[in-house]
Amino acid sequence: MRSRLAARSTRLVLTTVAAAALTATATGAALAAVGGQSTAHAVEQACGTNDLTFKITEKTQAGGYLLVTAKARPGITCYLDGTTPSASFGSSADSEVTPAEQGMTENVKLSGSAAAYAGINPKTTDDDYGIEFEQLFLAVAGDEDNTVTLRLPSPTLIDKPVSTNWHANPADAVPFSS
Repeated sequence: MRSRLAARSTRLVLTTVAAAALTATATGAALAAVGGQSTAHAVEQACGTNDLTFKITEKTQAGGYLLVTAKARPGITCYLDGTTPSASFGSSADSEVTPAEQGMTENVKLSGSAAAYAGINPKTTDDDYGIEFEQLFLAVAGDEDNTVTLRLPSPTLIDKPVSTNWHANPADAVPFSS
């Protein structure tokens, strides 16, 4: 009886080892079949502020807003959460950017020429008050330790600014006023 159980256990171990060896051989053959390059999907990572380059342009639609364009640095592929960027124009509470949208939108995959867009309405009040700023402090939400300073295209009057989430289409990043 003992020899039967031992033989059965030995067969199970040998079967497991053989399956692992076949898997390793098949993986090696697949790599060799594509010129030594892996066809497995890359690890999906979230974008950090340092993974991206940013550009700001002024737009006239919807009463005027700032369009922030984010692109992955060369050689980087990452996903930008569909949330509002962390941004402010200065240290005043009225210069901190708050969300213009409710909830999250879809994540944007950035690599090569693919871009993500967020629209910032710099002034949501109807009065003539505000503070003029020449730069924006911006970070990807959750990466505020790596804030970048971006020069605005021109001095801009700021009062209770709002921002859209990051979007793959710039037309979706227009911060319409209510």
